[in-house]
Amino acid sequence: MMIFAYSFILVPIVFFVSLYSLNLIFYSSRKERQQHPLGSSSWSVISETTAYIRASLDGVPEKFFFDRFRRYSSQVFKTSLFGETVVVIGVTAPGNKFLFSNEYKLINTWFPKSILEIFPFAKQNVGNPAGHKSLRKLYSQLLNPESVHKYIGIMDSMTTQHFVTDWDRNVNTDEVTITTTVHPLLKKHSFAIACRLFLGIEYHQEAGRIHELHKLFCIVMSGFLSLPINLPGTQLSRAVKSSKLIRQEIQRAVRQRKIDMVSLGEAPMQDMLSRLITLSKENSDIDETYIVELIVGIIFGGITSMGVVLTLVMNYLSDFPDVYNEVLKEQMEVASSKGTRDLLNWDDIQKMKYSWNVVREVMRVATPSPVGFKRASTNFWYDGYFIPKGRKLVWSSAATHMNPDYFPDPKKFDPSRFEGDGPAPYTFIPFGGGPSLCPGQEYARLEILVFLHHVVRRYKWEKPMPTDDNREEKIVFKPYPLLTKGLAIHIRPHL
Repeated sequence: MMIFAYSFILVPIVFFVSLYSLNLIFYSSRKERQQHPLGSSSWSVISETTAYIRASLDGVPEKFFFDRFRRYSSQVFKTSLFGETVVVIGVTAPGNKFLFSNEYKLINTWFPKSILEIFPFAKQNVGNPAGHKSLRKLYSQLLNPESVHKYIGIMDSMTTQHFVTDWDRNVNTDEVTITTTVHPLLKKHSFAIACRLFLGIEYHQEAGRIHELHKLFCIVMSGFLSLPINLPGTQLSRAVKSSKLIRQEIQRAVRQRKIDMVSLGEAPMQDMLSRLITLSKENSDIDETYIVELIVGIIFGGITSMGVVLTLVMNYLSDFPDVYNEVLKEQMEVASSKGTRDLLNWDDIQKMKYSWNVVREVMRVATPSPVGFKRASTNFWYDGYFIPKGRKLVWSSAATHMNPDYFPDPKKFDPSRFEGDGPAPYTFIPFGGGPSLCPGQEYARLEILVFLHHVVRRYKWEKPMPTDDNREEKIVFKPYPLLTKGLAIHIRPHL
């Protein structure tokens, strides 16, 4: 009787405790799901990638991100891009700061599968944070301001020759109208400078070799953010094959330079290849393969966006004559302070403040690298969301630069945004930031300003009038910003 009484009491207690436990489990599971970012599943990789590509080809990659901000009522969301499930974090100043400041702490660099297929060396370093950190340190050593300032004179003389060889023959007169397509010329120019400064290859001596290398680099760049399908005939397959040919050619250059340095004695370090070979004698980790991969990375970093930015600068100067006139005025003042045959130097570059503000505004409205990639190296929380170790992360300079909270009327081209203290920290990020800051930033600044110094003093230009058969150009992202016709212009000399 007592057993029956206890059972009568215990059964409902056990029942309610079990219900309570089940509710806790269900609530915890529901709460955990709520703490993960909302967004699309991994099955949406094709639709989400297609949506991003469509927005990019419409010239508004930021639209992909803004649409999802509204859909999920959050600036942290999950999506599927380039064959990977990713969480978008870096599209606001706090998000960018978090990602850039926690490099090598909570976060490491990551690249999409397509890039890892093209660059096997990058695959090794993605899984090796210490190796990646060491690589960045070496890049910074090679591209520090003190090192690249020595290249200003070479950039100056090569730019002058570039205009004589490739531009002057296209100058328009009252009798002759010639249309010049800018982007192919500037890609060629930036690549020739990179070959000279990084490999010591002179364009006037080995033009054919440089042209063939440039073709291979262009094929590789077209496959950067392609779908990760490495089958014959695909963009990725062509890019992988071209990447191998590039490494073989640079390996031959490395071996020949070693022979020359032995036969000629210790050569002066006039380019980065000589510097790397000299460093390899002191550091056993810098072997021939390492040098080849390092040079490949430096050249890609140097040319991927240079031709793009230079073309876009000319585009906006054409669209805004008042801005062009201010740049011309500044550059004429720099030129008037020098002798006729004097090359540009570091002091001259420092005087080009307005010109650099114009370039920065160009990189804001048409950012050369619209997205960047990271990976969680450990579990962490951000803005109330749980991010597990190994999760791929994406940040977007395109979305940040078009955020009206940071840049009022963001589509308006306005170089005055960069006067005084300029934009707030982590809102203007074409070169990244923190430990992730691009080591080639100063190199890019010098090449762009040297080019600007010559082009505005040498020419004025205008776009042809659009017709029914020849519509006005627009900017698209493939994945970098490009003008649909490569910027077709008519150039005239200054009277």
